[in-house]
Amino acid sequence: MRPLWTVAEVVKATGGHPEGLSDGPISSISIDSREIAHEALFVAIKGEVHDGHDFVGKALEAGASAALVSEDHFKAHGGKQVIVVPDTLKALEALGIAARARNRGQIIAVTGSAGKTSTKEAIRTVLAAFGETHYSIKSFNNHWGVPLMLARLPREAQFGVFEVGMNHAGEITPLVKMVRPHIAVITTVAAAHLEFFNSVAEIAEAKAEIFLGLEPGGTAVLNGDHEYLHILFAQARAAGVSNVVIYGYDESADWHIDQVGSSGTSTTADVSHEGETYHLNLQVPGRHMVANAVAALVVAQISGEGTKPAIAALAKFGAPEGRGLTLRLGPEKKPLLLVDESYNANVASMTAAMDLYAGVTPPDGRKLLVLGDMLEMGPQGPVLHAGLAGAVLNTGAAEVFLVGEAMRSLADELRRKAESDRDAPAVTHMTTAEEIADTVLSALAYGDAVMVKGSKGVRLSPLVQKIRERFQNA
Repeated sequence: MRPLWTVAEVVKATGGHPEGLSDGPISSISIDSREIAHEALFVAIKGEVHDGHDFVGKALEAGASAALVSEDHFKAHGGKQVIVVPDTLKALEALGIAARARNRGQIIAVTGSAGKTSTKEAIRTVLAAFGETHYSIKSFNNHWGVPLMLARLPREAQFGVFEVGMNHAGEITPLVKMVRPHIAVITTVAAAHLEFFNSVAEIAEAKAEIFLGLEPGGTAVLNGDHEYLHILFAQARAAGVSNVVIYGYDESADWHIDQVGSSGTSTTADVSHEGETYHLNLQVPGRHMVANAVAALVVAQISGEGTKPAIAALAKFGAPEGRGLTLRLGPEKKPLLLVDESYNANVASMTAAMDLYAGVTPPDGRKLLVLGDMLEMGPQGPVLHAGLAGAVLNTGAAEVFLVGEAMRSLADELRRKAESDRDAPAVTHMTTAEEIADTVLSALAYGDAVMVKGSKGVRLSPLVQKIRERFQNA
């Protein structure tokens, strides 16, 4: 099998010049010196906190074949086993563009205000049943994540699934023009990153930038269960996209979801399309997860791979870590049920997660809830956080732990409601996850259920890890 790249190919794609380096295979590409595989190419990216150039030596010692470095760094430090370029991020983009140009597979791009990663995971689960599928790991969906994932695209991969994110207008356009998808999926449009937008309508327009990179004759796959579908349609037409497919719970959807049932750990649903009805059986709970799975079903049909194998593949689909992963920790008869939603949060995903959690029954104890700030909500932040009170009460949680400055508004609202409602939950509010960790751990016991949900920047994932470490061993 041919290597991912050769040194000569990297030099040609980036326009760089090698120093103390001969041609040879490149097995992988990394921007993290802690994750270097044998014969890797280390790309020294200058970030907001760290400069990758400080770790070039460490990467080469760890087994990298070469490092991609800037001219400024080379002039100051010299070096061997390096490929020198004017700008390493621009060079990484050039590698991504070259990788996309040589690949002849079907390419799918996914964006949306919520559900991007779960939908990407569902799509890659389905397509992997048909052939070699390359996909974005974690949430590598920004200005360095997308070109990095593209640069890792094997030349012979039959499918590529890429997540594309944004928090400002204009960010998706250059990314999707690198990806050049045959199918573009928008999972939903909702209040997210409002700090950088005047309205949710503007968010819809920004998400619609994904149409600008769609290959000629490509297809837009849109979730129809939101108020901004008309904006997406208009933007699709303006971009010259004529193939648009709608999926969702609305009866007018091309792929209509109906008859949803849940056992708490799995979900079933019927999906109707052109007179046919398909039955889904998913090993994940939640109506929103059904929608994510149906997006994958639509992609399989558009790709020409067929729905029957796709449905079989979806039966094995599980929630990614931090996005609804449900764990039973401790003794089998009386475990602690942990729902990990610690990676992302906006109004849509918060509401969906709590709606799902409302249907969860603790194994043999209380129900608790940990919520962190929804970041980048802008001036509307206090109102949007306080507006979650109804969803919180509907979960049936006996105790609620709130983390972050913005969550103060929700804490105040819940305490106000407690004045007239004896069944309202006890509320604890602290500004950081580190401060509240011991309080949460002390409140939990085997038999309880707890859901942890918040934006990544609130750093609730270490709290999830602490819960797992304390309770996973009976």
